[in-house]
Amino acid sequence: MPLKLIPPSKDRRTPYFAVRGTYLGIYVDRSTKADQRRQANQILSEWRGQIERGEYRSGKELEPGKPQEEMTFAAAAVAYMNAGGERRFLTPAIDTLGKLPLSRIDQAEIDAAAVKAFPAGTAAYRNRNFYTPVSAVLKHVGVEMAIKRPKGWRGRRSTAWLEPEQAFALFKAADAVDLEFGLYLRTLCYTGMRLGESLKIKIRDLNLKASTIYLPETKNGEARPVYLPPALVTSLANHPRGFDRKPLERLFKFSVNGHLRKKLTRAKANAGIVLPARQGGFHVFCHTWGTWMRRYGKLDTYDLVETERWKDPASARRYSHTEPGEAARRADLLPIEKKRRR
Repeated sequence: MPLKLIPPSKDRRTPYFAVRGTYLGIYVDRSTKADQRRQANQILSEWRGQIERGEYRSGKELEPGKPQEEMTFAAAAVAYMNAGGERRFLTPAIDTLGKLPLSRIDQAEIDAAAVKAFPAGTAAYRNRNFYTPVSAVLKHVGVEMAIKRPKGWRGRRSTAWLEPEQAFALFKAADAVDLEFGLYLRTLCYTGMRLGESLKIKIRDLNLKASTIYLPETKNGEARPVYLPPALVTSLANHPRGFDRKPLERLFKFSVNGHLRKKLTRAKANAGIVLPARQGGFHVFCHTWGTWMRRYGKLDTYDLVETERWKDPASARRYSHTEPGEAARRADLLPIEKKRRR
């Protein structure tokens, strides 16, 4: 329960307002010693500020002239958020590490807190949702600590993609489900866009004459243009709902939900396509684009980064493993046995 102002009891055992609740991992249950709501609200605001600054200790505000006590992780997290840091992943870290002074936070504390926050999470999931935000908070307040990530935090590097005949069969099956859904899958496959990015495209972001879609916001934090190959330009020009719509209306009608995923599952089943578990969702089109760009577009890792689809060469490097390299093809030169007589 967040901090809440409690009015005086009806039996008048006390004429004062009290504050009760939890804020940034700190529990408060204390009288304000004020019998006016306005004064009590001011005290509530002061206590909230003291908690944010790491000055609130055992229900006692910092005395004038007294040196400030050591900052807690919760206070460090607030400082990080106030400076513009990402907020959405910090709640589990604050709940488990919030009360600890920064000097007590070490590798063992972080590992134990990560398991407590995500007992069933994979190493990659814990790294993304716990270790990374904790590291960002500590660095922001000047704590130079080399945090070891859990074993296996990079996740599995295996990549699933569609061969051309599979993709074409899937497009045809998707058309049978919904013509606009078939067009949407083609757009994903020939641009490499992520699911969230593609569903935010507005009519005004599409320029068929320039063969581009402009993405004002991407996962990398930077805007970028997306190139549309000729076949996709033709397909988009024949959008089932046309373009006589408002500029701010979304290009595709779909939203990220179970209904959309069921459409993909149905289309895959009708096309007879079976993909590995956890690799058969919409992200398979990103992998397909990367694989095709390497195989048919002859792009190497750094060429893929130049497309601006990836920011880090390490992310684009996975597609070097989808095709045998020149060194591996030297196996053609190995000696072979003579043909046996029948």
